[in-house]
Amino acid sequence: MKIGFDFMGGDYAPSETIAGVHQFFQQDVDPSVHLVLIGDLKAAASYLSVLEPFQGRYTLVDAPETIGMHEHPTKALKEKQNSSIAIGFGMLQMQKIDAFCSAGNTGAMMVGAMYTVKNIEGILRPTIASPIPRADGKWNLLLDVGINADCKPENLVQFAQLGSLYMQKVYGVENPKVGLLNIGEEEGKGNILCQATYPLLNSVEGLNFVGNIEGRDVFKYKAEVVVCEGFVGNVLLKTAESIYDIFRVERKVDDELLDTYNFEVYGGTPILGINKPVVIGHGVSHALAFKNMLNVAARIVDADLMNVFKAHFAQPITE
Repeated sequence: MKIGFDFMGGDYAPSETIAGVHQFFQQDVDPSVHLVLIGDLKAAASYLSVLEPFQGRYTLVDAPETIGMHEHPTKALKEKQNSSIAIGFGMLQMQKIDAFCSAGNTGAMMVGAMYTVKNIEGILRPTIASPIPRADGKWNLLLDVGINADCKPENLVQFAQLGSLYMQKVYGVENPKVGLLNIGEEEGKGNILCQATYPLLNSVEGLNFVGNIEGRDVFKYKAEVVVCEGFVGNVLLKTAESIYDIFRVERKVDDELLDTYNFEVYGGTPILGINKPVVIGHGVSHALAFKNMLNVAARIVDADLMNVFKAHFAQPITE
């Protein structure tokens, strides 16, 4: 298994990215996992010594250009062919790596995923999914969390299927419960999108749809897969992140549950519905997040998730 990692991605690269790689190797990692570290070798030279104990478990690929966080994604990918993100997607397309991870320019990562790796046949739109901590110490999966602000009912149905398969195959949750995020539990509640989506979800064979769930249920064990359009999902995700910042970081409240609201515990967000595993991270990530981002990618590859998706969506659907 070869996982490509953009060590120039993020506000604190390359010091924190390389430190994250070091933490990753310090775990009891399957020795078959080989990291392909992509980035500006000159910029990283003073940090690479920490990886010397792990020689043979990683390969360095020089990428002298970097796409900045505020650059136009499409233009930057086209003009900076020697950037870490462009090279990473090129290697993914040529099957030189099995997955690609970066906390760099999110727009460039999405453009690369959409136009280099492309959607799995039958998938109308890819989605990004994020873990949401639960009060019992476990977690639910929320999707979409930002790339599909406006959706059709058919999109939400596919998000539910993708999320359900992800929870089953990557995290071993048998027959995960799927809930539609809404303003009331009763069928017929909500906006036009929710009203139209409910009967479609209810009719999908093999999907454990438990009906509508409300905002108060998101952090509880009512549905392990929570489905909504990206506008709502992103607002909810950022609200959850603010809880950690306000109470744990600013007010110094010491609580195990609060610690699970730290995004770095989860590392990265997978793009579901494309032909290859791609994991994107938060720009302000530190070493812990990068370590866990690599763990997420390894689990997805190990589960052969893309082929699971391809088999499930073998019959193409036209939007």
